[in-house]
Amino acid sequence: MPARMLPTSSKVSSSSTASMSASADILGIVQLWHAPLIVLLLIFVALAFDFINGFHDAANSIATVVSTRVLTPRIAVYWAAAFNFLAVFVFGTAVANTIGKGIINVTLLDYPLVFAALAGAIVWNLITWHFGLPSSSSHALVGGLVGAGLSKAGLSALEWSGLSKTLVFIVVSPVLGLVLGFFFMVLLAWIFRRSTPRYVDALFRRGQLLSAALYSLGHGGNDAQKTAGIIFGILAAARMLGGTDHIPFWVLLLCHIAMGLGTAFGGWRIVKTMGMKITKLKPVGGFAAETAGATTLAINAVAGIPASTTHVITGAIVGVGATTKLSAVRWGVAGRIVWAWVLTIPAAAGVAGMVWYILYVCGVQ
Repeated sequence: MPARMLPTSSKVSSSSTASMSASADILGIVQLWHAPLIVLLLIFVALAFDFINGFHDAANSIATVVSTRVLTPRIAVYWAAAFNFLAVFVFGTAVANTIGKGIINVTLLDYPLVFAALAGAIVWNLITWHFGLPSSSSHALVGGLVGAGLSKAGLSALEWSGLSKTLVFIVVSPVLGLVLGFFFMVLLAWIFRRSTPRYVDALFRRGQLLSAALYSLGHGGNDAQKTAGIIFGILAAARMLGGTDHIPFWVLLLCHIAMGLGTAFGGWRIVKTMGMKITKLKPVGGFAAETAGATTLAINAVAGIPASTTHVITGAIVGVGATTKLSAVRWGVAGRIVWAWVLTIPAAAGVAGMVWYILYVCGVQ
């Protein structure tokens, strides 16, 4: 007679899984003490990219709340930084998985490739930050991975499933942000059509604190995960994952801390472009743009699509401005931004490809 299977409680199973995950995280931290110096240096470079991503993209989180004068720039960056960090407890790891395993073949990951990819992304981020252009840190990282992968193994290096959806959402993300920004602005204008301008202004000055927080939450949940995917690749190359594809929680925690600190050092140059030069915003417009952006980023984070927070908030701001009249949008500035977007992936890929080739010629393995 076959032995009877004992009923297993889902709570016990869940608790066991959580315990195993916590044990793996503790083991991973202990292993870092004995990791090769190159691994530690690459993790440092990845976190430096995350920090730069934070201050480069700080404008995305705070541009509208600063341009409407709801918060001062200093208070706004601290507000955004806090919610960038708190996102680690809200979103999963779908975006990190796409970056770590869905852009290039994971078996090709090694130290020179990861370094070259990060170098390409960092160089392009610093160039666009210097000129005040809100390009995409996300797509700079994708471009870096693509450039380094192509240099090492040609077209066979690319994972077209993950790369194709990223390329598609280069177009879809700003359009979705624009449509939602337009929709929310029209909806709010209709709801408060009988309210006085003073009442609406006072209400949405408070409301923007919530919408800015939600947008920063989506920003942290999307952008910090990308660096977590890169560190996953570093650990995989170093054979430090113990045969699992689990992204350790300590990696996510470090990435969100680095991004939060970077946001706290946010760049005012890009804030001016995003919040003041594209279109003039009032608090109700800022609320509509941030809510549209937060909704779009949440959809992308759940779907595991590494969307550009820059594309999203710019599309939302343009959508809000277009509800007044098309001439309210300064299309010349928007055009400069679009050119920065178009150039991001090829430029970062070019830099990464050159860096990988230099390392290869120098015999770095």
